[in-house]
Amino acid sequence: MKQRLRSAKALVGGVAIALLSNVATPGSAAEKLNLRLGPFEQSVRVTDLEKFAQTGEVPSALQLYSPVLTPELRKALTSRLQLDPNLGSQVVEEILKSASGKRLLETLQQASPGLTIEQLQAGFWLAARQANGLDAISVLKSIPQETVTIDVTQAIGVASQVNFSYWKSQAVGSLLERDLTQKGAEFRPTFDPSAPGAATVQKQTLTFSDKARNRTIPVDIYSSQTAQGPLVVIAPGFEANRSFLGYLARHLASHGFTVAAIEHPSLANRGVPTAFKLDQLVPATEFVDRPKDISFVLDELTQLNQESGDLQGKLNTQQVTLIGHSLGGYEALALAGAELNLDDLRSFCQGNLLQRVPADWLQCAASGLPNRQLNLRDRRVVQAIALNPAIGQIFGKSGLTKVATPTLILTSTQDTLAPTFSQQLQPFSQLPKPKYLMTAIGMTHLSVSDPANFSGAIGEGTLVKERRGQEVAPLRQLLQGVSLAFIKQQTPEAKTYEMFLTSGYAQSLSTPGLPLRLNTEIPASLSRWLKLASIF
Repeated sequence: MKQRLRSAKALVGGVAIALLSNVATPGSAAEKLNLRLGPFEQSVRVTDLEKFAQTGEVPSALQLYSPVLTPELRKALTSRLQLDPNLGSQVVEEILKSASGKRLLETLQQASPGLTIEQLQAGFWLAARQANGLDAISVLKSIPQETVTIDVTQAIGVASQVNFSYWKSQAVGSLLERDLTQKGAEFRPTFDPSAPGAATVQKQTLTFSDKARNRTIPVDIYSSQTAQGPLVVIAPGFEANRSFLGYLARHLASHGFTVAAIEHPSLANRGVPTAFKLDQLVPATEFVDRPKDISFVLDELTQLNQESGDLQGKLNTQQVTLIGHSLGGYEALALAGAELNLDDLRSFCQGNLLQRVPADWLQCAASGLPNRQLNLRDRRVVQAIALNPAIGQIFGKSGLTKVATPTLILTSTQDTLAPTFSQQLQPFSQLPKPKYLMTAIGMTHLSVSDPANFSGAIGEGTLVKERRGQEVAPLRQLLQGVSLAFIKQQTPEAKTYEMFLTSGYAQSLSTPGLPLRLNTEIPASLSRWLKLASIF
């Protein structure tokens, strides 16, 4: 009996995974699922599964599986990828044409013996035509065969690709390229803001020790003899080093700004044990300590600015532009005034695990903070640039409305770690103006980083596939030009650089393989789709 129960649990788990992966073929309706686990096979009626999904009641035929027919599983079965009926087929077609869509179809074919790639494609299209979007049951009903066989062992291997938040990002990619395009006259600037400036850059490394918090923070200072204007601070992502955006730091310094690239204390170097639970990847306190690292460094640089030496008078800590990548993007927005809503975060983190993306798992670690709401604003931060930020959940439904500075967000449509839809587009809609959205179609989480400073499993592409190197050079060029123009808005040269904060500038650097966009708002048509999709 115990063996049968274990088999039953595995089978139901396989059903959920396979269904949520949208295993489907064209036709009227499938009546049965034949679940295969090694030599063991079990038949389940689709109507029984549908009754459980709709009502929460467990039919007699599924009583054997009742230990795992939980509210969480029910939510998983009814989770829906909402599509505009007028665009559903087009969106699904764009998903399936993408490289990641093709890989998914190939993997699904292994989990559903007897189905062809063409049948799987047709199943997606048929389900997309329904007015209520894609969910596991509706897709299942598109299968023409009376019985569909699912190899549960293979289906479990598909689990890592079962994530509606990521697929919503895939769905919106083609719409972003189309709807964010601005038509107009050819862009013809009189100079290139991405070209190196005239100043000779010096780099030196300082180390600051916050004894009260037992944190040591190394900082690379990029400066020149003529340095003036706002201080620029660069914060890297989780366990990344201070060289992550070294090319950008040197570029901004060559134009006369002093840049401080910080490195947060490494968990490994501090002897912090690695957690085995995904929602405890980092100590909850890191979400407070990392922003405080930046405020502490600003305190130290304020004192240094008044002391005799090479940096005297070059560290304007009362006017700071903060640039952060990934988790560093969270820091930038938190210090710019965004309010952490930990009640909303905890509610999300107690929900369906299959809905989460890697950035969500990281943010869920903050659930352990004792607060309900938390504001970490540092009024010295007057601008924030968040590159591929991991901010989909931690600020809740309204925390980003409290941001008190001009903001620029970068989103990359092939980012599997912090996907576009949940981590940047939805948060961007909360931000007050002035704000800018820079969109890199087809780029990944690390595409903006210094190509000479990749490290670790993610950087080497062994965990996720990253686009980097020469093929993404136009994106780094755009970031150099736009960042310079954005920071210049705090100087008397603001008008001169306004032209580089336009869609025309971004589109002028686009290539066929790398469409680039820059907008100050999301078009109404796309905004309606985002609001509709966010409900499900």
